[in-house]
Amino acid sequence: MKIAIAADHGGYELKQIIHPFLLSLGYEVKDFGAFELDNADDYPDFIVPMARAIAAKEFDRAIAICGSGVGASVAANKIAGVRAALINEHFSAHQGVEDDNLNMLCLGGRVTGYMAAQELIVAFLNARFTGAERHLRRLQKVHLLEK
Repeated sequence: MKIAIAADHGGYELKQIIHPFLLSLGYEVKDFGAFELDNADDYPDFIVPMARAIAAKEFDRAIAICGSGVGASVAANKIAGVRAALINEHFSAHQGVEDDNLNMLCLGGRVTGYMAAQELIVAFLNARFTGAERHLRRLQKVHLLEK
């Protein structure tokens, strides 16, 4: 599975821990930045290029991190084909994929601990979309909003 990750200054520290964690699990990982801690950087500069790559199906899943995770989620969801959500607990980490075909997990670097982030990531990456008719019907309605 090919995973993309990106973070601004608010998520930089957590991304630096998550990247080797993902590699240790055997994932192929592309880092979209930030590549250094710069308090003046802006989350859209890193999240949007990654979101476009997810929408183009260049990656299977993505993990976006900013200070709270909110800005990353807002920016990512502006790109058609991206289904991003700020996740803070285990159930939504897998249920978002199973029911809503979530393809981007958003985390708050200033509010999510390292161990919790790892658990959320594992749940997100191990989950599979069920493809149930009701979920397909709902996603089709969302897809129509993107046009």
